[in-house]
Amino acid sequence: MNKIPCLAIMTAAALTIAGCGNSDPKLANSSVDKVLKAMTLEEKVHLVIGTGMAGESGEGAVIGATKKIVPGAAGTTWPIERLGIPAIVLADGPAGLRIDPTREGDENTYYCTHFPIGTLLASTWNQELVENVGKAMGEEVHEYGADVYLAPALNIHRNPLNGRNFEYYSEDPVVAGKTAAAYVRGVQKNDVGTSIKHFAYNNQETNRTANNAIISPRAQREIYLKGFEITVKESQPWTVMSSYNKINGTYTSQSRDLLTTILRDEWGFKGLVMTDWFGGDNGAEQIAAGNDMLQPGTEKQYNQIMDAIKDGSLTEAQLDVCVRRVLELVKRSPKAKGYAYSNKPDLKAHAAVTRQSALEGMVLLENNGVLPLKDVKKVGVFGCTSFDFIAGGTGSGNVNRAYTVSLIDGLKNAGFEVDEDDKDAVMKHIADEDAAYRASIKGDYSVFFPTPRPSEFVPSVARIAASAKANDIAIITFGRNSGEFFDRTSADFELSAKERELLNKVTAAFHGQGKKVVVVLNIGGVIETASWKTIPDAVLLAWQAGQEGGNSVTDILTGVESPSGKLPMTFPVNLMDAGSSANFPIDTGVGVYFTNRREDIGQKDVDQTDYAEDIYVGYRWFDKKDLAVSYPFGYGLSYTTFEYSAPSVKNDGKTVTAKVTVRNTGSVTGKEAVQLYVSAPAGKLDKPVKELKAYAKTASLKPGESQELTLTFPTSELASFDEEASAWVVDAGTYSFLFGASSRDIRCTAKADVAATSTPAHRVLLLQQ
Repeated sequence: MNKIPCLAIMTAAALTIAGCGNSDPKLANSSVDKVLKAMTLEEKVHLVIGTGMAGESGEGAVIGATKKIVPGAAGTTWPIERLGIPAIVLADGPAGLRIDPTREGDENTYYCTHFPIGTLLASTWNQELVENVGKAMGEEVHEYGADVYLAPALNIHRNPLNGRNFEYYSEDPVVAGKTAAAYVRGVQKNDVGTSIKHFAYNNQETNRTANNAIISPRAQREIYLKGFEITVKESQPWTVMSSYNKINGTYTSQSRDLLTTILRDEWGFKGLVMTDWFGGDNGAEQIAAGNDMLQPGTEKQYNQIMDAIKDGSLTEAQLDVCVRRVLELVKRSPKAKGYAYSNKPDLKAHAAVTRQSALEGMVLLENNGVLPLKDVKKVGVFGCTSFDFIAGGTGSGNVNRAYTVSLIDGLKNAGFEVDEDDKDAVMKHIADEDAAYRASIKGDYSVFFPTPRPSEFVPSVARIAASAKANDIAIITFGRNSGEFFDRTSADFELSAKERELLNKVTAAFHGQGKKVVVVLNIGGVIETASWKTIPDAVLLAWQAGQEGGNSVTDILTGVESPSGKLPMTFPVNLMDAGSSANFPIDTGVGVYFTNRREDIGQKDVDQTDYAEDIYVGYRWFDKKDLAVSYPFGYGLSYTTFEYSAPSVKNDGKTVTAKVTVRNTGSVTGKEAVQLYVSAPAGKLDKPVKELKAYAKTASLKPGESQELTLTFPTSELASFDEEASAWVVDAGTYSFLFGASSRDIRCTAKADVAATSTPAHRVLLLQQ
């Protein structure tokens, strides 16, 4: 049996495979075909797995860290010196590059910019803005010596409690796909690659390495794969990362139906597929499926592939297909081109990018005339998170940045007098609870765990009363940490008793003095709002805005820019109103599983999750059931108002072209995100009340100024997936095109006739339950 050396302790020299001399072709100046032909079988197998981590299974290692080349990067590919094949660096995202900020024996620092989280970027509804943010991210990837940026993440917000929703974009596949495509285009302008993830159906963190998602063919095609399809076709990402979970009984990283038939044959993807770290359970099956590279690489995987080739269950020709794709990726990388990276990206410029971009993604939920702030000089601040602002999530999505601007800092930077009398007590309270939590957990993986937010700090009644008397306004910040490995709890969805106590006491005291109260939500996902949202005078959903968060929030509060963010998901009245909540691992208490596999005991929503709501995710479900919501999909207030007029739509059989004029009818300059929904005529299949098909955002419109927006999409996107026919079917009839300020605020409508079409799709085993 061929054995791979202990991967974790190998030096760069030890990674080199012994060669034949100077006559060997070199990748930089030879064709991929020539290099592939010169490779030994052992070299080929090494190339399709990474350079590994500690031990055979990876246990004991810090997941996603490597000291080779770029310290703190997630991993590297296997180098072969004799053939001029360098190791290329794979580094985590998606809110900024994750590498070590300091290096042993080096006085320089290697901080990266923490940009806004994915949910905030999606809330901008501005593809050009997202592309510009991606471009700034890509520049840091390039200048710090990484080759492939393991981002973006675009799985669907199936349920509000998914622990990784902060990295994902939306409950709607059009928003997810368009946002991800813009992000990819921006990053890849820097001659570095992206890896769109997690392909596919990674919609819960509980038992994510073994959960079996049971999903109908139609729901897969229309909801869970559609965003990836849009991204692949509109941005051509260099790589795709397969997910940990199973789909209808098969690991996604071992499914040829998913990775070859759908991704490559149907969508035309030309790049490389890699596993998530330690994903799947059979290296040979992964190669056969078209999963070209296995990260981070283990001895077990090496032996599985070699043994399969020996017994004939995997052919060398099948292996060569994957080897070729790895060679093609390496050849186009900065490393192969000899790029001399500077380790000096323009962090100052990127800080300005993150501050500005966050403004368009913050969502004004309530405003009883208090915002923007006027005639306010002294501010009373409450809530632990006002003092300890949350830039983003933990886990692979963490960014080692030089600083985080708190709300306190942002207000002071803008010239406000901030009441900080409680600061020392609050910071001690936070530190004590954090220390207690850290002392309670063990293991190298704990560095990635999302730290629970401290219990809320409620000052004394006398202290609150004094603040109400001395200050012009109160700002309360409620925070929620975000991170992978765990799904959120139902308690995390609700305001805690302490948070409610703080809200009620502060509001009563300030209102008693005839003064206003603003709540800022520094959160990564949906929380309950219906029961308390009318108590304060304004509610600003700031999300987690990156390292400049406090400055960005202050810019919105003071009217430097009118808020124009809109929700890319629905805020339900109750958690159980969401269609998926009946089949989601709520408060299961199941432990964390990393490189090992949980024994499948058939536990509902842990070992197997039935997506019984089918295509009715998010607003599709709430519309179908006619349920009241706290805030609908697409909702967001502004400091101004907009009027929609002159709607029109044309369909030439290939493209739908819709137009609408938007006029600023208020007194403040602002932007408006217009959403185009379609309501289909009755046909063979049950269909949603309406579905988003396109969206666009105006430029900054001055009071009285108008802009005509044009929204287009392929007529084929009107199709539904007919499982019986295994085809995309467009029903003939008259379609209604709804121009909305949200999914429940339709401003005007146009109609167009559409002819029937049917486009066959592969009838793959993956899609059969």
